[in-house]
Amino acid sequence: MSGHSKWATIKHKKAATDAKRGKIFTRLIKEITIAARGGGDPDGNPRLRTAIAAAKGVSMPSDNIKKAIMRGTGELEGGQIDEIMFEGYGPGGAAVLVGVATDNRNRTVSEIRHLFGKMGGNLGEQGSVAWMFERRSLIVIEKDKADEDTLMNLVLEAGAEDMRDGGDSWEVISDVSAHEAVLEAITKAKIETVSSEAISMIPKNLIALEGKQAQSMMKLIDAMEDHDDVQNVWSNGDFDSLEDEE
Repeated sequence: MSGHSKWATIKHKKAATDAKRGKIFTRLIKEITIAARGGGDPDGNPRLRTAIAAAKGVSMPSDNIKKAIMRGTGELEGGQIDEIMFEGYGPGGAAVLVGVATDNRNRTVSEIRHLFGKMGGNLGEQGSVAWMFERRSLIVIEKDKADEDTLMNLVLEAGAEDMRDGGDSWEVISDVSAHEAVLEAITKAKIETVSSEAISMIPKNLIALEGKQAQSMMKLIDAMEDHDDVQNVWSNGDFDSLEDEE
């Protein structure tokens, strides 16, 4: 087991807040639409299969899912959505990745650039910070839902690469190709998950943020996640001190 990442814990607490606001529906509909470009049959499209499972997990009506798939395959109008990954730095020098899905690229680029500057960060060039992260599957499980040794043996046998201590949760890290197998093993064991991301950007190393820098960084993340086009925000900031204050 490697060192833990407090960032993932905070990120998924934010995701729960977003769900209460209903924003997660919009994000999942966009993800389903984009995924369906690779084929409308979930049996032959792992990304679509994962997106549909996530949508069902938050009780999205089946009609919404069907229409999103049809927009992605071109059967309905409105499926022109671009995916963009913004790279930059936040307060304290921590790296930030912002994944967006937009139907108006120029507007979104301008707004994300403005948010970086307004919140004390800087928008960087493509490739400026992406090398600090690895594309991995990330499944988060609250500690009281599973015994450490039992869970570790289960996920490693299913193909996971690592299990990390995320403070109040376990973070199961896998290669993207192993996501479904690992998630299926966890589900069959009747272990409840906080979240499941087939593709997450896991930081290779963390940068400690304290006091005002940590608070400013969280404000930047909040602002980004409040933007309608933002699907995900990742950072290599370590917010241990901020959680301790809380």
